[in-house]
Amino acid sequence: MNLSTSIGKLRLLAILEGISYLLLGITMPLKYVMDIPEPNFIVGMAHGWLFILYIIFCLVCIYKYKWSFLSSALALFASLVPFGTFIADIRLFKLESVKVQEDQ
Repeated sequence: MNLSTSIGKLRLLAILEGISYLLLGITMPLKYVMDIPEPNFIVGMAHGWLFILYIIFCLVCIYKYKWSFLSSALALFASLVPFGTFIADIRLFKLESVKVQEDQ
């Protein structure tokens, strides 16, 4: 994963955003079942920022690498589905990063 490229940063954000999404699955029961809201606040805040950054970097990569409509829609939709960003990283972003490395 080359963090000097936009696609490399997007791949890292996809993994972090996916992890934060899954952590919400742990902190939500803590908040509503066990009445412990603090972890949900922290994870929720982190997830919110990571989600926004993921969408911004998707838009940057869509513009910079001239992705097709289908690739663009899949990249953006992946953030709404659990495990979606992990799948997008494997099936879309990894392939795009190889293309970018070949072009350099």
